[in-house]
Amino acid sequence: MKLGMDHIGQVTNDKLKFLQQMGVEGVMAEPDVDQPNKGHYEFSQLVSLKTQVESYGMKLAALSNNSPWEWSYKWMLGLTGRDEQIENCQKTIRNLGAAGIPVFTFNMHALRFYRTSRHTPARGGAVATSFDVDLARDVPLMAGGPNTNTELVPLSHRRPISDEQMWSNLTYFLKALAPVAQEAGVKMGIHPDDPPIPSIGGVARIMRSPEAFRRAIEIVPSDNVGLLFCQGCFTEMGANVAEEIRYFGSRKKIFWVHFRNVRGTAERFSEAFPDDGQLDMVKAMKAYRDAGYDGYMAPDHKLGIINDTEWGHRYWGYALGYTRGLLQAVKAM
Repeated sequence: MKLGMDHIGQVTNDKLKFLQQMGVEGVMAEPDVDQPNKGHYEFSQLVSLKTQVESYGMKLAALSNNSPWEWSYKWMLGLTGRDEQIENCQKTIRNLGAAGIPVFTFNMHALRFYRTSRHTPARGGAVATSFDVDLARDVPLMAGGPNTNTELVPLSHRRPISDEQMWSNLTYFLKALAPVAQEAGVKMGIHPDDPPIPSIGGVARIMRSPEAFRRAIEIVPSDNVGLLFCQGCFTEMGANVAEEIRYFGSRKKIFWVHFRNVRGTAERFSEAFPDDGQLDMVKAMKAYRDAGYDGYMAPDHKLGIINDTEWGHRYWGYALGYTRGLLQAVKAM
């Protein structure tokens, strides 16, 4: 197992130098979108980003799932034009394979709605994001969070979307992408819905339980279809996280790990410092080791701590140090 980092945002040399100093071995990131209407990442963009990251002694190990919403909303929602978006996604995956970037992550957050507060008190007056389902019960139809341009969805298609429809959309996507990913040598990791509740804004959120992931990886049985295992989301689901790590890890279905902690349930939860949430992080780390997982462990979802930078150098330094310490301790056990 290796120390990883996600949530880079705009990749800068300052951030990369900091991550190198923290001992990070691999990062998940994405190129800047210079032509939003293009709909995919070019080989040249990916190679340029890879060489920038590798110049600091780290690997560009995965492409982040934060591509523009405009690139994915049609296939997620089953709208006219989804085939063009899927073709563009195929281009990205082929270019990832050609560039030697082994993991592509994606999600089914059709509306990109994550949290109801960004001002929840945490330890020592730190500030965390949180979710309360009572504040989201009356979300208007097709209303998403930041960077979700739902005005792009035609009025004629603004209607509730059921679990069955979303599963159909995911199936259509995976059947088109899995063969391409296998040929390109790229692994596709599905991120859980966050928050993992049944629906928001009238749109079902299907990746909300361990059973959903068991179903998803059987849609197109392939070594190249698996999970971005966000253990914070699995904790919110009420799952036995160590058991799920062993289940998916022993089947080589975990392609990246978000090593974070939370307090609460899917209906009401808040982010926590890694050592201050309800999940036993030592037990989780041992489960990854015992399952034979050999990929990256990345902290996730920063908290606001005193005198930090906008990006979060202080918080990420703490979270990376905590994760690195556990990695070394568990390896020595």
